Amino acid sequence: MPDYEFCKVEKEDHLLVVTLNRPELLNALHVHANIELAKVFDEFAADPDLWMAIITGAGRGFSAGNDLKATAAAENVPDQPSAGFGGITSRFDLNKPLIAAVNGVSMGGGFEIALACDLIIASENAKFALPEPRVGLAAGAGGMERLPQQIGLKRAMGMMLTGRHVTAREGLELGFVNEVVPEGEALKAARRWAEQIMECSPVSIRATKAVALDSIGRSLEESMQEPHPMLRKLFKSEDAKEGPRAFAEKRPPQWKGK
Repeated sequence: MPDYEFCKVEKEDHLLVVTLNRPELLNALHVHANIELAKVFDEFAADPDLWMAIITGAGRGFSAGNDLKATAAAENVPDQPSAGFGGITSRFDLNKPLIAAVNGVSMGGGFEIALACDLIIASENAKFALPEPRVGLAAGAGGMERLPQQIGLKRAMGMMLTGRHVTAREGLELGFVNEVVPEGEALKAARRWAEQIMECSPVSIRATKAVALDSIGRSLEESMQEPHPMLRKLFKSEDAKEGPRAFAEKRPPQWKGK
């Protein structure tokens, strides 16, 4: 993998691990970091050999969100990438799974990156918040939309209208955290989840994610009326033939991802 300035990228077989790497700023991100991350996830989306990704942060934090000092000092900087904050918050066509391994502070845009992932694995010391109203801003990278979808309107309002900090344990109770692990073990636990996911057919996983996300805001009847394009692709795939064959032959399936 190429070297990057604001993140570290490691390919582990079919898994990509992306580490936000501005630890001196608790991995707060400015526009140049977002552009770099958009490139990373463009390449991830286009690589058929990469089936899923984990996002984590270097040092004591996951991400403190937007680098407000850089924003205040910005002059003649490029526009934010169309893929959104962290290169993913406005990336709506990515069917490969993403796991956030939250190892500390996850605030504002950092929390929005985590909410844009399919799973959040948090260490005991993790803290989550959308504190933008406290500085006269708003969570414009999907936080105001995703949090109510994921935990319900009243619970989300309790966080968003106060900007309060939420612990990993409360995040688990509210429903946006999948698992809480001891401090320092978020990435290890995320890899464990990734291994379980990659035991499944990647074509099946992509179809499952696509159908689940596309059903949000639609009636059950409308969502089920005709097969989703990703389901049609799945049923014609090599994996759809390999799975039953491997089951009948009592052996582990050899997924092709196509």
